[in-house]
Amino acid sequence: MARVPPPLPFSVQEEIFRRFEAAEPEPEGELEHVNAYTLVVAVALSAQATDAGVNKATRALFAIADTPAKMLALGEAGLLEHIKSIGLFRNKAKNVIALSRILVEEHGGEVPSSRAALQALPGVGRKTANVVLQMWFGHPAQAVDTHVFRVANRTRIAPGKDVEAVERAIEDNVPVRYQRHSHHWLILHGRYTCVARKPKCPACLIHDLCPYPEKTEAA
Repeated sequence: MARVPPPLPFSVQEEIFRRFEAAEPEPEGELEHVNAYTLVVAVALSAQATDAGVNKATRALFAIADTPAKMLALGEAGLLEHIKSIGLFRNKAKNVIALSRILVEEHGGEVPSSRAALQALPGVGRKTANVVLQMWFGHPAQAVDTHVFRVANRTRIAPGKDVEAVERAIEDNVPVRYQRHSHHWLILHGRYTCVARKPKCPACLIHDLCPYPEKTEAA
């Protein structure tokens, strides 16, 4: 098994995130939501789906069902009509109805602010819980998706063999003052610049600090 390389030195990490912050001081997620509940639903629906596709499906949905009680009133059949364009929509609909019922019955209709309580909801894994904790509650939680995993390993900002190892590496190596927004900076960098097949190295604002060995020739 290949050895995980060491993370970049702290001084380099500091400069990388200084540049990210200078370019976009307040990065935001691209999933549309109006409250903590709709954020939970949107993130749960986004698994194996694009943010754009989820947003297209949820605009009309959230206009009529923006609380757990309203979602339960809409029912699974009504929900299916709104999200049938999203991958795995049948299973996701069951989870949304189930998590809505738990929120009503066990949390007074409110979204809990603890990772354990969030992960106890159907269809909510660690990544979804971390997104909600970071975006809504302001916790420096590190949600590691495919973009974050790729950027963290390519750049050696936070190398790790799996998503939990990368999550820990971000917490251990990214300067604390940047951890509130590091998740979004890494996602956006991976989504638009450090893309999977042909990273846009010439346009990369951290190109000179990145040890990635397969930079494009134009860079």
